[in-house]
Amino acid sequence: MKKYKSLFYTMTLAGLMSVMAACGGSDEEAGSEVDEEATADEASDEGSEPDQDAEEVFSLTLITEESHMWHQAALVFQEELEERSDGRFSLETYPAGQLGSEADMLQQIESGSIDFGFITAAEVSSREEAFSAWLAPYLFETIEEAHEARQSEEAIDILDTLEGSNMLGLDYLFAGQRMMLFADEEVTGAEDMSGLTLRVTPSPAMLHFYNSAGASTEGMPLTEVYSAVQQGVIDGMDMDLDATITNNFAEVVDYGAVTNHMVWPSVAIVSEQTMEGLSEEDQQIVQDSLEVAADYSAETRAAQEEEFIEELEDQGMEMYEIDQEAFEDQIEDFDEEFAPQDPLIESFINAHR
Repeated sequence: MKKYKSLFYTMTLAGLMSVMAACGGSDEEAGSEVDEEATADEASDEGSEPDQDAEEVFSLTLITEESHMWHQAALVFQEELEERSDGRFSLETYPAGQLGSEADMLQQIESGSIDFGFITAAEVSSREEAFSAWLAPYLFETIEEAHEARQSEEAIDILDTLEGSNMLGLDYLFAGQRMMLFADEEVTGAEDMSGLTLRVTPSPAMLHFYNSAGASTEGMPLTEVYSAVQQGVIDGMDMDLDATITNNFAEVVDYGAVTNHMVWPSVAIVSEQTMEGLSEEDQQIVQDSLEVAADYSAETRAAQEEEFIEELEDQGMEMYEIDQEAFEDQIEDFDEEFAPQDPLIESFINAHR
């Protein structure tokens, strides 16, 4: 078994033991929640300034704004690294696409000029098609289900496909599920999407889903989406609630369809050069720190769904739901198209559909 897969399984076992211990009594469980909130609050208060006295200051890049859950998770990752290494490690974070597009970020991690990245599975699927499995429509009902599935054998096998590319996949961190935003037209199903141009992350799986529903798709960086809607270049977009708020899309979009049609993981990726330069003990510190950040991201974000919907309604958006039945043809079409492309995609869909 590969060394990094062994680390992941060790991390998973430790996580399960922690959960079992937390179930021992309500006082312990309540204490755990308070500690987690304190961790997040301290990280938010301190910002992303690294400890310059640390022996090693790692770098991490991601596409989302500082207020987005992934950046908050990066701050938790930083705090955990510092604490678990007794101050030897720290982390400097570059949010909001400061270092370029996600394609640029992958190249920087691959070259070793950046240590870590939280890169969307959609972007990574353009490199390794197995990550398309996470984008199968309506595969998970909740973020919690997807978060649990990240520790499945199938999910770990997908991470392992990055080996040999000078990068290693370490974990998954979840933001909200995907929804659909429409500038000035209420869409209630696939039959209403013909003729619309929607911004979709340029992943083959995501493009296929929307094209099969009759929409035209436009791939563009997240940082360009606001102006594209404002100028009428696109009619809407595939997005999550968190990014809808942090990017102020309610200013240019009137309708929000809460479809929850796909989960939205980022892949925690590390430069192989960085990881190989660490002892096994320090590699475990990285894995354990990421697990805390991943747990924080999923648990906190899952609790914010209704709050975010209400916030967008207060900002003037009309929020409504579209049931899964409206896209049954697209679900069947996706499985028929993508499952045969890669045994990992097929096994992942079969395990979680």
